[in-house]
Amino acid sequence: MNKTNRSRNALRIQDRLIDELIGICRGVIADGVIDEREAIFLGQWIENHREVADKWPVNVVYARVTEMLRDGILSTEEKTELLSTLRDLTGEGSPLQEPNQSTTLPLTRPEPEVDFAGKVFTLTGKFVFGSTVYCEETIVEMGGSISHAPTQKTDFLVIGEFCSPDWVHTTFGRSIERAIDLQKQGSDLKIISERYWVDSLASQ
Repeated sequence: MNKTNRSRNALRIQDRLIDELIGICRGVIADGVIDEREAIFLGQWIENHREVADKWPVNVVYARVTEMLRDGILSTEEKTELLSTLRDLTGEGSPLQEPNQSTTLPLTRPEPEVDFAGKVFTLTGKFVFGSTVYCEETIVEMGGSISHAPTQKTDFLVIGEFCSPDWVHTTFGRSIERAIDLQKQGSDLKIISERYWVDSLASQ
């Protein structure tokens, strides 16, 4: 097996494991509460799959679980925070409370000011506002420009309210992964929700 095929196979395995973790998180939060046993299980699952431990969003979950369990006790506040994190990851933290919601975990906090003139936008997911083409045309009318994939020049990645069937994972796709990688590299790229983007349009 050549190096390219090995890399592709490794990526497929990582993708499958990330999807498995998303499914586990959905199961953990199904009853609306989380306890120490479930938090420990999440941490152990990640420990047993080190090949994805440093991959987003696994690294976020792992860091928070590890920190919360450092003293061996999961406080009420920590339970609430961890539940919120898992809901954001699975898309179940959306205010719409409908199925097939996009993840809200990578959103920039606090929400940034959104300018349109001279700014570069990338859109991903399915939008309530309209088709992707319509959303892009709206940005151009406001003085912005479009990049169909996040680059160092991208100012804003806008995540549509609903998951796209084209995404590699159930609640996010490669554009979100790429945007997070760019942020790690020092990019000032901001990640915002469709809802916040629409609010910003209305305030211009």
